[in-house]
Parts: sequence; C-alpha cells; structure tokens
Amino acid sequence: QVQLVESGGGLVQAGGSLRLSCAASGRTFSSYAMGWVRQAPGKEREFVAAITRSGGSTTYADSVKGRFTISRDNAKNKVYLQMDNLTPEDTAVYYCAARAAPRMPEKFWDQMREYVWWGQGTQVTVSS
Repeated sequence: QVQLVESGGGLVQAGGSLRLSCAASGRTFSSYAMGWVRQAPGKEREFVAAITRSGGSTTYADSVKGRFTISRDNAKNKVYLQMDNLTPEDTAVYYCAARAAPRMPEKFWDQMREYVWWGQGTQVTVSS
C-alpha cells in the first residue's frame, strides 16, 4: 500500500508559477513510476506528466509541454511538478499517482488507468 499526499497548490495569476509536491509513504518509492493528472471543473481527468522510477525519463501532455517539469527525489520519497507560465486553462485539481515499475527497461505510463495509487489532490487556480 502506498499513500500519496499532494501539496503546493494555491491561487496564482496568469503567467505565474507554482511547484507541486507529492510525498509518498513506504520504503520502496524508488520502485514506483509516478505521474501527475489533473481534473478541471466539469471535465474528465487529464494526464499531465509522468516519470520513470529513476527519474531518467519523462513525458508530458502536449498542453503543458515546455511549461511544466516533472522531477523526483527518491531519497526524500517525493515527486514534484514545476508549473511555469500558468494560464487559466491550467486551473484544476492536480493528483499524483503511482504504480510499481520494473527496474529494466525503464518505463513511464501516460494512461491514467495504469496507475494504482492516487493522492487526494491539490487545487490550483489561475486567475486571468
């Protein structure tokens, strides 16, 4: 069982930045591939970014590519989402998610159904 707790959300003006954090429980964090997913009001959940268990590879949704950066610190059991140049369209609840991953080959997942554990989410609101 993995528990995930997001933090760092808040209200920011368009063009601003936020850094989300996700803290994971357990001693095997480095064996999990991680992802960020968001859900805007009245919309379905949308994949945002994913990272391999080592942090060596990442992938992003086209809507955030070049503005968001996913990273992780396995020593601290944390994954991050740095969000720059935010727009009102980025307003959503942001969730981190995890799933077990093989050591080799390294892999990330961009399909939400592949993730097993989910956090409670953190609200990000971008004002125009």
